Amino acid sequence: MNINFATHAKNTRQAKVITGLAVLFAACFMSANAMAMAVPAAGSFAYDLYDIGVNQILLGPIGFVAGVACMVFAAILAIRQMILPAAGVVLGGAFLLKADAVVQTVGAMII
Repeated sequence: MNINFATHAKNTRQAKVITGLAVLFAACFMSANAMAMAVPAAGSFAYDLYDIGVNQILLGPIGFVAGVACMVFAAILAIRQMILPAAGVVLGGAFLLKADAVVQTVGAMII
């Protein structure tokens, strides 16, 4: 009985890859519950934290100034040829400048 171990290992590896792809494909089509973040009830302690953190800081002047500062810092990094850190800072600055759209998207029902 002659066993070729290289062929057996190759077939085993292919079977594992095919099985993994099948599981990933099946997981993509499984339905999950749609969840959204809701604003806490007015008057609760959680609403006070939400109001201060989101409405007054993130969506307020502090968030806008932080977004503009990120863009200026990204321009400085780009001038210094530090492109990868500049790209990350631009993404963070864009998040801060468009925080109102991000907050609405987090609260939207995504199915």
